[in-house]
Amino acid sequence: MEGPHGRTWYRITGSLDVSRARGLTPLLVLHGGPGFPHDYLLNIARLGETGRAVVHYDQLGCGRSTHLPDADPGLWTVDLFLDELDALLAHLGISGNHTVLGQSWGGMLATEHAVRRPAGLRAMVLADTPASMPLWRSGVERLRRALPREVQEVLDRHEAAGTTGSPEYAKAAQAFYDRHLLRVRPYPPEVAASFARWEEDPTVYHTMIGPSEFDVTGTLRDWSAVDRLASVSVPSLVLRGEHDEATPECVGPFAECVAGAQMRVFPESSHMPHIEEAGAFRDAVGTFLARHDAGGGSLWRSARAGR
Repeated sequence: MEGPHGRTWYRITGSLDVSRARGLTPLLVLHGGPGFPHDYLLNIARLGETGRAVVHYDQLGCGRSTHLPDADPGLWTVDLFLDELDALLAHLGISGNHTVLGQSWGGMLATEHAVRRPAGLRAMVLADTPASMPLWRSGVERLRRALPREVQEVLDRHEAAGTTGSPEYAKAAQAFYDRHLLRVRPYPPEVAASFARWEEDPTVYHTMIGPSEFDVTGTLRDWSAVDRLASVSVPSLVLRGEHDEATPECVGPFAECVAGAQMRVFPESSHMPHIEEAGAFRDAVGTFLARHDAGGGSLWRSARAGR
């Protein structure tokens, strides 16, 4: 899809026509980062086993979409990605009937979409998503202070010196990621692919987040949707891992402020329960989405029974 700033790449698992014919609302998957390509979310495509169309895409600035490493940093805004999301929905012809699953930053984007009450949004899944970046920073700081003292000292020293691009800092940061980002080793190929593509061009991430998950100095530093969550009017499922860097304090406002929101915690997972507890994650999401389809969930129950 071509837009004012370049090309947005997408892929569809299944068929939009078949999805409509079976009364299954198409699912659009919004990746994290910002700027962390969709590959690591590919196993969510299995939600299409009943015939539901599942759409993945790479947001501008990453993956297979147009990269703009020399653009004015002011280009990278929430509104830019909301406009891209709206344009993709229109391009696919599903503006009037769609569901969204956002992971991490993708859930922040999904939330921004939902608070605007688009007429065609039927349901929303938020996975590992903060409702507030100040609350994210507070929770991550608590997790960081539980790391070994020597690791904390390396992180603190490089952040104070502005040398967060050093290999020593990256190694220390990995100690946090091993606990709270993904607790699976080695990384599955699709996760490794996202990291490799991200490392080629981390422009968007560094602009909007900063040097790391716990040194948030970018333009999203003060982002919050807490005071707008009461505007969300669609069924919402909120998911996180027990060891997630998306801590209870930053996820909690969704359950408190979104009417009827359901919460599920995966006990063996960190920030990627769709990888760490893949079957349970798909069952939770598939059952939730089917409940809001015209078919009332019968196709998903049948698919599960046939495994």
